Amino acid sequence: MKHNNGRDYEKFVANLQQALLDAENITNQTDVIIELNKKIIDNCDIEREFDLYWEYTFGGLTYKTIIECKDYNSNISLEKIDALIGKTRDIPDLRAVFATKKGYQSGAKKKAEQNKIDLLIIREQNDSDWQDKNGNSFIKIINIEIHMNMPAQITKFEPRINANWLKDNIDMSKPLNMSGLNNEIFIEDITKNEKYSLFDLSSKLTSLGSKEFGNFSKNEQFDNAFICYKDVKLKMDSYLCEYTIAEPHKSVIEKDFSKELIGVIEYLQQGTKKSIFKKGIIKEQQL
Repeated sequence: MKHNNGRDYEKFVANLQQALLDAENITNQTDVIIELNKKIIDNCDIEREFDLYWEYTFGGLTYKTIIECKDYNSNISLEKIDALIGKTRDIPDLRAVFATKKGYQSGAKKKAEQNKIDLLIIREQNDSDWQDKNGNSFIKIINIEIHMNMPAQITKFEPRINANWLKDNIDMSKPLNMSGLNNEIFIEDITKNEKYSLFDLSSKLTSLGSKEFGNFSKNEQFDNAFICYKDVKLKMDSYLCEYTIAEPHKSVIEKDFSKELIGVIEYLQQGTKKSIFKKGIIKEQQL
């Protein structure tokens, strides 16, 4: 946050306060918009300017609030609270709030309390916002590592057909066609009561390799099995399958919740703070 005569800080405070107002149920009844550098004429006809101002009507009554913002790197002194009291004294029904990044001197705190001025520390996040008051840490960053194993790619499949069964059951004078897609050719193992396609076999082969990836071969023997394609069914004694398993694909997804945290408001008199996240998420905890 760059220092620019306090204007950047005023906008920062306005954005956080607007997020809070938008999250309040009361704002569902009317749009509450925060105005910057609001000018108000007091009862002495003197024009007063306030950093932030908003108002809303509820139950027939109008509620008006101003925030005085000071982008200081030191604690706010008593004189600054006195100055705010002087600016608001002749404007009735105005709730005054003071906001700064660091803190307040003891005299300033006492004077603000006596004059019903709310003291806030409104700042960007720091490490304390990711711990509770007992020092227990909240999750700030989640790293999700994904390993994707691709199915084996069959490069060669050679079934060994039982010659005696072929001679007794197939008319070899007619052309025999068994050429199709891997999800159209099936292996039917009668002994194990299993039936699966070459496509299914690819998935099964993925876990059979002695290495994570590379080239492999498998020789499967059968007691009673068939290879099937459409209306063709041949008794198979075994098959030789050569296949390749590609190197697993690894990717890392990082979720950094600190990038979602816009800023923090500390309510000194209440002993609480609110963390304002993107998408209207508000988290409240004890100081």
